[in-house]
Amino acid sequence: MKISIQQHDFDVSTELNLLRKDLPGVGGINIFVGTVRDTHLGDEVQAMELEHYPGMTEKALEEIIEQAKLRWDVQNATIIHRVGKLMPMDQIVFVGVASAHRGDAYAACEFMMDYLKTSAPFWKKEYTPNGSRWVDARTSDDERLKKWALNT
Repeated sequence: MKISIQQHDFDVSTELNLLRKDLPGVGGINIFVGTVRDTHLGDEVQAMELEHYPGMTEKALEEIIEQAKLRWDVQNATIIHRVGKLMPMDQIVFVGVASAHRGDAYAACEFMMDYLKTSAPFWKKEYTPNGSRWVDARTSDDERLKKWALNT
């Protein structure tokens, strides 16, 4: 399992290969890569700055992976989240899951991303032509969590 909070970019191919390295029983890998959009709430986004709570953030990400492992056959998992100032089209987050079967890989990856969006202590500030603003949590992200609560 790998968790990384970092300023530098990540290479998707490298991370994909690390997910399955030395695991011949892996039959499915699912990955999600999130990127910075160039618009939000109808405004141009010139840049985004991400902050986190060191120590607490890593513990939250570890817990997300542990919860996924309790629900599905997760042979390996990776969460990488960038912090600092990012530009439109920059990669923000990598979530990857390796499993014996695709269904477990799909579900665990989606679960991990949904919980990361709502439970991990990250804060986003957008820079627009009209100034900067903090990005509020989205109710749609909270709604997505309800589906996982039903599966407990």
